[in-house]
Amino acid sequence: MMKPTLSVSIVEEEAGLDLDELSRACRVRRTQIEVWVQEGVLAPEGTTPDDWRFRGSALRRARQAQRLSGALELNPAGVALALDLLDEIAELRARLHRLGG
Repeated sequence: MMKPTLSVSIVEEEAGLDLDELSRACRVRRTQIEVWVQEGVLAPEGTTPDDWRFRGSALRRARQAQRLSGALELNPAGVALALDLLDEIAELRARLHRLGG
């Protein structure tokens, strides 16, 4: 019996991905990523979709957005809100940890 293979890509924070690379890495359509950009879920550098470059952290965020939209059936605005709240919680936890809590 063959074991399933796992494909892993390591993306450096500063290296960046273009729209097609991010789309393939997340297994979502380009149009979905474009909607996430419009909603503020992702913030690429560049002015048009063909010029966009996403930092490595965008891959993690896009995968989180994909899970939220699929598992919780959130619309793009809901995904943006949920991710902002998760970021805020992580920031508060880090601050609490730095303060010794």
